[in-house]
Amino acid sequence: MDLSKRLTAVASLVTAGYTVADIGTDHAYIPIYLVENGRIPRAVAMDVNRGPLERASENIRAHGLTDQIQTRLSDGFSALECGEADCAVIAGMGGGLTIRILKEGADVVQGLKECILQPQSEIEKVRAFLSEKGFLLIREDMAEEDGKYYPMMKVRPPAVSKETVCAREADDETTAGGTGSQINGNEKWSETELRYGPLLLRDCHPVLREYLLREIRIREQILRGLKGNGSERAEQRIRELEQELEYAGKGMEYYAVQRDHTGN
Repeated sequence: MDLSKRLTAVASLVTAGYTVADIGTDHAYIPIYLVENGRIPRAVAMDVNRGPLERASENIRAHGLTDQIQTRLSDGFSALECGEADCAVIAGMGGGLTIRILKEGADVVQGLKECILQPQSEIEKVRAFLSEKGFLLIREDMAEEDGKYYPMMKVRPPAVSKETVCAREADDETTAGGTGSQINGNEKWSETELRYGPLLLRDCHPVLREYLLREIRIREQILRGLKGNGSERAEQRIRELEQELEYAGKGMEYYAVQRDHTGN
């Protein structure tokens, strides 16, 4: 099975050999891809709606993987028992829903070895939640597809033992895609890091740079159009845009520092 660039990047963050619970599986593309390519031995494909779950079941049967991929009707983690999976994938949902699923499934989440998260919105709120709850940030990646930008991350729940972390260290170094330096769950992230991703910034991810340049260009264009408008609403929007430009500029400073270090 061929995946989109976004889903390929998400799947690449899953640690090889883990059993995966795909929350909000829709068509079950990620579990099918991972099992077909020998990355994982089995998976549970879960969705809150019957329609998507039926489509997932059809796809799983078509690929001859019914023995390795189960389907379950489930609101978040509600139909998953503690210890049934090593990894949970939550991709393509809004940030608020992602946080709700992690909160409501906290007992199951604490027994996981990793979560792969790809929120479609409010990602700074997701990062703030992860930092507050003490999740260990393992990797971040970002993909561009059809003009849209998709940040994603691999995190470890705070309840995972130090021994488990050490045992999987070598696997993390060889996992394809994403940045590799870890950030402790207790480390406080700046507003710029919450917006754009601590590891994406620290490792100067090339797709993040493209995104920042686009954001700066768009906001500068809007600002030029608002100058001289004079209305209270326009002035408020100008202040918002200038604040957003300031954050994007701080993000670009990481790339300037890296260029100075490398001489490129």
